[in-house]
Amino acid sequence: MALKPLAPLLRGYHVVLASASPRRREILDLAGVVFDVIPSHFSEVPPPEHMLRPQDLVIANAKGKALDVGMRLSQADPETQHLIIGADTIVAMEGQIMGKPCDREDALRMLTRLNGREHSVITGVAIILTGGAGTRDTEVVVVFHEETLVTFSKLSDELVQEHVEGGEPWDKAGGYGLQARGGAIMAEAVRGDPLNAAGLPLNRLCRELGRRLLPLGPGQEVESQT
Repeated sequence: MALKPLAPLLRGYHVVLASASPRRREILDLAGVVFDVIPSHFSEVPPPEHMLRPQDLVIANAKGKALDVGMRLSQADPETQHLIIGADTIVAMEGQIMGKPCDREDALRMLTRLNGREHSVITGVAIILTGGAGTRDTEVVVVFHEETLVTFSKLSDELVQEHVEGGEPWDKAGGYGLQARGGAIMAEAVRGDPLNAAGLPLNRLCRELGRRLLPLGPGQEVESQT
């Protein structure tokens, strides 16, 4: 399916990003979409010792965030048709999930483990529709995940320490932000969507919204999601 401009497809919807992340806000701005930011009150699912694959975990968190905001909007303004985007990002390596560090020491531990190695940055996205004429029930219309492989250069202990202690935004999954100065220096190679590694896979988001919102013409079929 050809990539379409998002703004015409979203006309008539109150678009909401269910995230306080400034990185996700900046990325969604790139699509030329008018939207509001309403942070979710959803408590993210903690990574258990066994269970969910990382992909399942980010989707569960993304759905939880979007549904939380969707339910609040449907109660406060049921006549407006809201489209809510929820997202969650984690880092994973060798089956181990790395969420946000709890402190600087934890960030240092994570970055030391990632040093010189390839790891996955996985973002889950959920799109919710709610409200509108006839008070539409809250409906989960799209869920998907996107994975980007990032390889760090072999870093000196001084550079790792500088990243953690020098005011870099380490309070993110894996203890770094790819779009930040430190993350950009450390990343030797990126395979996949770099915006996904920054928190929101914009290309895939546009494609999925196009599939869901663009009326199908003769002979067209909705492609299966992965």
